[in-house]
Amino acid sequence: MKKTLIILLILLSGQIVAQNPTGSSGQYPPIVKFTAEQDHQNMMDQLGIKSLRPGPSGNESAPNHANYDESLATPYPDLPDLLTLKNGKKVTTPEIWWKQRRPEIVDDMEKEIYGRLPKNIPAVKWTVDISEKEYIGLTPVIAKKLTGQLDNSECPLIDVNISMVLVTPANAKGPVPVLMMFGMASLPAPAQPSQTANADPPSIQQLIAAGWGYASINPSSIQADNGAGLTRGIIGLVNKGQPRKPDDWGSLRAWAWGAARGLDYLETDTAIDAKHVGIEGVSRYGKAALVTLAFEDRFALALVGSSGKGGATLNRRNFGEAVESLTGTGEYHWMAGNYLKYGAAESTSGAGNAGQMHVDSHSLIAMCAPRLTFISYGIPDKGDAKWLDQKGSYMAAVAAGAVFKLLGVKDLGVSNDYKIEAMPPVNAGLLDGELAWRQHDGGHTDAPNMKYFIEWAKRKIN
Repeated sequence: MKKTLIILLILLSGQIVAQNPTGSSGQYPPIVKFTAEQDHQNMMDQLGIKSLRPGPSGNESAPNHANYDESLATPYPDLPDLLTLKNGKKVTTPEIWWKQRRPEIVDDMEKEIYGRLPKNIPAVKWTVDISEKEYIGLTPVIAKKLTGQLDNSECPLIDVNISMVLVTPANAKGPVPVLMMFGMASLPAPAQPSQTANADPPSIQQLIAAGWGYASINPSSIQADNGAGLTRGIIGLVNKGQPRKPDDWGSLRAWAWGAARGLDYLETDTAIDAKHVGIEGVSRYGKAALVTLAFEDRFALALVGSSGKGGATLNRRNFGEAVESLTGTGEYHWMAGNYLKYGAAESTSGAGNAGQMHVDSHSLIAMCAPRLTFISYGIPDKGDAKWLDQKGSYMAAVAAGAVFKLLGVKDLGVSNDYKIEAMPPVNAGLLDGELAWRQHDGGHTDAPNMKYFIEWAKRKIN
């Protein structure tokens, strides 16, 4: 009887541990389950911020509507000089750029804008779940569905599995360049939709027809696109389910890191020309594409679509989307916690504003040099809203061109005086340099620029 009771107690204790992974030792603390509002407030408390300025409304009839008056758009007209070191000395050679100025910019970008990568990021193991033959248009392709499983042995309560699809031409005679695209990772449909008369083929069809491959990587499988998810995903896994610190990475940097892990797999696939892998995205994923090219130097090129604030558009501009739009609860998770300081109305360190930043989006574009950087926008009349501030993005590209020139490649082909250069007409792209710009006559998409991007890239990488 006594022996039976002991066995029963042992079995019961095993069930309790199995049902409660934290165990009695507390080895794995419970995951913090904040709402976005609670997480946002937690970060404000860490930073000593008592209140934030509200962001403008996208509704032009609202009392707090965004500014679209160019005479009011540049309250902080002077950008940080890309070619002046913090000690005041000028950057006159590529060596000074690489060894001194660029590291200064990267440090400021990580600390204040996008966050730092932690040192203890778990390894990713890629597996091919499905490999099948399909068609894209009339071209036979090999389509692979892949999963990148992260080692969660340090925090078993959080699973992260990166979802990616890779599609390459089946009859290619050698390794092909690949454009990695942020979005849903879906295998190609066997039946292709009929093409509208006079319309360009879908972007993936254009890539395959041009002899490229493409990879679709799902950002939400890396890190959720909301503040409530910051204690999960890769950010939560590294932090063992606890809230971020002010200079921890945000979702944009996490997505960029995930894209680099996708590139790790591509480097092992003999069908891929891993020296010529690009990254693409539109809107928030356009921001992520630019952040990826800037921070992950193995990517050779990028197509950055309609990216707005946090992407190619200047933070210092007061036109449409504002810094305050990104410091509120809806989008703050894209950035490092420290970014909130620039939207602070009242805090222990005083009020903040975009003019206090040591870097801006021209710095982010400059970090991409001399690699191929194509910045794409549409027009407001077709849905690429004024909110995105196309001109602010063009100004940033103009200013960043000085670094492309320093490194021995072509920029937009205009002066680097961002205060006077006028945007080119719609559909008149500046595509002669390694830095390119084109505003198409479509909406919130980069699809109308895909054929120009492919032609430009093939000229530049061959």
